[in-house]
Amino acid sequence: MELVVALAIGVLFSVGVYLILSKSLLRILLGTNLITHGVHLLLLTMSGLKTGAPPLLGEKAEAYVDPLPQALILTSIVISFGVTAFFIVLAYRTYRSTGTDDVEGTKEERQQ
Repeated sequence: MELVVALAIGVLFSVGVYLILSKSLLRILLGTNLITHGVHLLLLTMSGLKTGAPPLLGEKAEAYVDPLPQALILTSIVISFGVTAFFIVLAYRTYRSTGTDDVEGTKEERQQ
């Protein structure tokens, strides 16, 4: 199972880097989101894909699941949502002021 998730992480990272290297602000935004999801899967895989009981004091289970990676992923999801919202507003404002979402087009506007 970890091999399949590792391949999915590799695909998410490679597609995300490809999109970040493009010239469109929307593609850069999508690439950032894909890399963020790849990091979430990476954190989950590094902690080990195991099953067990929740770490509660009253439970008498033999195997427990560590809640720390899940807490880190939840924190990362909230942070990535805030960064994505900020980047959407920034891209929209750039589009309104320059008339294009092309990164090279914004450079030409500044040089004139």
